[in-house]
Amino acid sequence: QSQLVESGGGLVQPGGSLRLACAASRVTLDGYSIGWFRQAPGKGREGLACIRSDGKIEYYGPYEKGQFTISRDYAKNTVYLQIASLKPGDTAVYSCASGSRCQIWDHWGQGTQVTVSP
Repeated sequence: QSQLVESGGGLVQPGGSLRLACAASRVTLDGYSIGWFRQAPGKGREGLACIRSDGKIEYYGPYEKGQFTISRDYAKNTVYLQIASLKPGDTAVYSCASGSRCQIWDHWGQGTQVTVSP
């Protein structure tokens, strides 16, 4: 069973940026689609982006264009989410998931907290 571990979260000022990482142990992510999600306090989980095993990308939601950039490093067995122009409304727990394809998720990480505050 794969284990996904997110990292890179923290406290950042408005307007700042972060790069989150989703790494896997026990399994190679090459053959999987990886998605990034977030859940703000008191709200449901939102899908942000998915990168397929062939590298094709899907972005979700009515977000500011270019705010989220998903990428994967096959050598490091890691998928990244670059977040730009952070706002307090972006405060949430950000999680990644793996699956056979986008929209079908089998395994989830524990998440990493992102807090945007002056």
